Amino acid sequence: MYGPESTGKTTLAKQLAEHYKTLWVPEFMREYLQKKWDSEKKLVEKEDLIPIAKGQLQLENEAAQKVENLLICDTNLLELKVYSEYYYDGFCPSEIKKEATKNKYSIYLLTYVDTPWEADDLRDRPNNREEMFRIFEAELQKHHFPYKILKGNEKERFENAVKIIDELLKKK
Repeated sequence: MYGPESTGKTTLAKQLAEHYKTLWVPEFMREYLQKKWDSEKKLVEKEDLIPIAKGQLQLENEAAQKVENLLICDTNLLELKVYSEYYYDGFCPSEIKKEATKNKYSIYLLTYVDTPWEADDLRDRPNNREEMFRIFEAELQKHHFPYKILKGNEKERFENAVKIIDELLKKK
């Protein structure tokens, strides 16, 4: 899963994992930053980026060893790279840039911004979702990563994602 905040990535990741009876990797950054918010009332800072990246990779690597054909990831380091560069005027630690562009994913399911915005402690950009979508898509295009855009309501997104994944599984 890949795309701007509040576009249904987590919901879809859970649904797909259940449908395919496989594991899904949650977004490490969300848990990390929620703990930070709860204890310090602070959002992400530059010094959080490397620990977040390491935590995400660890979750992905652990889960990948437990599945055979399919692992659903709620997010990935490319998403962290995009947000870092957006929030910090182009800054992203070189380690994250390097790791984020090592394409290990069969497909990026890019979630469009046609879902209702859901506010929470960590989401802060309800008015620039279209801009963020364009930035996310441009990053995929820049690296020639395979992707499909998911639009529509929850049911339509799920059905489209299943079709895409089924096609990928047939090729393996």
